[in-house]
Amino acid sequence: MKLIIGNKNYSSWSLRGWLACKQSGLSFEEIKVNILGDDWEQTKREFGEIQPSSGKVPILWDGDVVIWDSLAILEHLADRVGRERFWPKDDAARGMARSMVAEMHSSYLALRRGMPMNIRKQVQGLRIAGDVQADIVRILGLWAEARARYGHGGPFLFGTFGAPDIFYAPIASRFLTYGVPVPGFAQAYMQAVWEHDWMQQWVAAAEEEEWVIAQYEDPQPIA
Repeated sequence: MKLIIGNKNYSSWSLRGWLACKQSGLSFEEIKVNILGDDWEQTKREFGEIQPSSGKVPILWDGDVVIWDSLAILEHLADRVGRERFWPKDDAARGMARSMVAEMHSSYLALRRGMPMNIRKQVQGLRIAGDVQADIVRILGLWAEARARYGHGGPFLFGTFGAPDIFYAPIASRFLTYGVPVPGFAQAYMQAVWEHDWMQQWVAAAEEEEWVIAQYEDPQPIA
């Protein structure tokens, strides 16, 4: 398998695809590109313009199969190695986990725009807009419910590390970058995610990157 990803410091969707590949336990080759640079255009040409995808990252090549969406990548890998590696076994827990992942995949646009992922950055005193705050409150509510109902088997949302943690890992990173105040249970969860071996590998690589995207380096205070 080959996984094409973008900048590790900024690309939240690449992080999700990469964590899904790690969770699968399958061997894969990582191809990292600067999606705003010339090397991305060269990579697209080498792979036949990354068809049939839209040319975005992450993209998984698994033999003749090409998947270009992080949730689709996770589901493809779950089909290959067994869904229990990604999803809770209990029906009720799995239903909630799927809903949380789908909501993360399709929602929280205000938070994404107002707090772009930037692992290397530490921002102090950023004022948070009402719509961003609403996203934060919603996410913390979901985390609280998952932990209270299904998180007794470990430090992650449903106890053991799985699909919901893969999809909310970039949110934990954003909350840390922008100093979002969270209750104690959320602090403990974010610490567990941040200290996970795979996250530490990703963070170390992000810190070594030389690529800089200016618009993500200097977010303006939000009224």
